[in-house]
Amino acid sequence: MKIKLYYATILGTSQMVCEDIVEAMGEDYDFSLSDIMHLSVDDLNQDAFFVFVSSTTGHGEMPDSALDFVEEVRERQPNLSGLRFAIFGLGDQGYADTFNMGSQRLLELLKEHGAIQIGERGIFDASSGEMPEDIAIPWLGETLKAYENEYVVGNV
Repeated sequence: MKIKLYYATILGTSQMVCEDIVEAMGEDYDFSLSDIMHLSVDDLNQDAFFVFVSSTTGHGEMPDSALDFVEEVRERQPNLSGLRFAIFGLGDQGYADTFNMGSQRLLELLKEHGAIQIGERGIFDASSGEMPEDIAIPWLGETLKAYENEYVVGNV
């Protein structure tokens, strides 16, 4: 199965998490990995499952690397009803008012244009003392099982 993995990051944590995912799961899946700054609406096709990993910055915003993509989606208003995606957010509960809002905003944008979310949004809390990949890898494993059961096996 093709999985297009995109990260939105400020300090590199989202990228690191994605690299760890590819290292841990790369033998079982065909991953491509890129910064969301290189993603265009024209790249959102049905030939792959999309996974987004986004940190949160400022007052609950997506990282700057996501801004061009977000602007393009808002300007072009694409129909994303064929897009299946999952999203994982990085945040810090120390900022409770804006905790993990970057990934939430990206999720809402995609769904607003018809994309279908698979599984629950994965959440990482930097104040937990855990490593983000220890949360992200099992989360993605479960999400991919749900996707495969509903869309790959059923050929929907």
